[in-house]
Amino acid sequence: MEIQKQLEVFWRGTAEIISEEELVQKLKKGRPLRVKLGVDPSAPDLHLGHTVPLRKLKQLQDIGHRIIFLIGDFTGRIGDPTGRSETRKQLSAEEINENAETYKEQVFKILDPAKTIVEYNSSWLASLTFSDVIKLAGKYTVARMLERDDFARRYRERRPIGIHEFMYPLMQGYDSIVLQADVEIGGTDQKFNLLMGRHLQREMGQEPQICLTLPILEGLDGVNKMSKSLGNHIGIYDPPAEMYGKTMSLPDHLMVRYFELVTNVSLEEIREIKEGLNQGTLHPRDVKMRLAREIVALYHDHAAAREAEDSFKAVFQRGDLPTEIPEVSLAREELQDGRIWVARLLVLLGLAKSNSEARRLIKQGGVTIAGERIDDPERDIVPAAGMIVQVGKRRFVKIMM
Repeated sequence: MEIQKQLEVFWRGTAEIISEEELVQKLKKGRPLRVKLGVDPSAPDLHLGHTVPLRKLKQLQDIGHRIIFLIGDFTGRIGDPTGRSETRKQLSAEEINENAETYKEQVFKILDPAKTIVEYNSSWLASLTFSDVIKLAGKYTVARMLERDDFARRYRERRPIGIHEFMYPLMQGYDSIVLQADVEIGGTDQKFNLLMGRHLQREMGQEPQICLTLPILEGLDGVNKMSKSLGNHIGIYDPPAEMYGKTMSLPDHLMVRYFELVTNVSLEEIREIKEGLNQGTLHPRDVKMRLAREIVALYHDHAAAREAEDSFKAVFQRGDLPTEIPEVSLAREELQDGRIWVARLLVLLGLAKSNSEARRLIKQGGVTIAGERIDDPERDIVPAAGMIVQVGKRRFVKIMM
């Protein structure tokens, strides 16, 4: 592919490339670039926010570059301090290994396993001697480390900073040396860690990697970073109807951003969608339904997407959805791992007087959440801001979080 065409792929949905000039020089060599993404398996389930860098890897994989998916089973024992106001709880080796296995299964919903190199950084980090660690630590200063925003803030506020947390960016940079990465991908919040890789590669006599940063995907509340703990996420294993309904609760101003970051829709089509929305020739509802279909089809299939849409239409269009729906706040303290028992949810929303009444309503087929009819009274639900819960034909509540 021509270099200019490749640059278009590199730039799709990208916040910054450090630097484009160096990237062009690497591309001129005419060989596949080694593109690295490191992920610490800190939680078992992935959501759409996690797929943003994975989709970038797939785009680069499709134009012939070599993808290295690095599982940070060693760095995960420390925990990335990025954006943290306090030291992370350290996970056990057993938790890390369990999560790593589920990560591999989930990422291959996006990446081609036959064209993806999977590495574990324990393969080299675990064998470093104390002398090796001291030598590595000597490549960077405490003053430079404290320039990092989260460390600087914690230092000013006299919050503890563990020495081991200083080691995290050094180890991430060391990964790039071992893997001889040409490009490393990460969120905009990872810029410090990515630049560390460039610094250490220079120190070791390697050609420095290109840093490619991607935007942080906002969740369904339209404000905060997509997060399971905030209940504003779309999980890639969510059932089709739930995934579709959650997408339909997305604020209109984020639709184009989602098309660009989490779908396969071409840039040309996205430009047409954006223009149509700006000129009023496309209705936001129709565009959002297209977005919901695209997302469901990616993680299930087109038949599931059509079925989810038909279910949504039956409830929210032909079912005469009220123009004004009561909003009820759901306290996050009620959630466990982002989930809540459906019967308890109905009680908290004022749609049932007791758990037993909620069970009865569900068994009677009278409960619909985000366009999906709920028939299991023991089911756990992942609530999201804007999600609509219906009981019977006339009782509706919109969840606020």
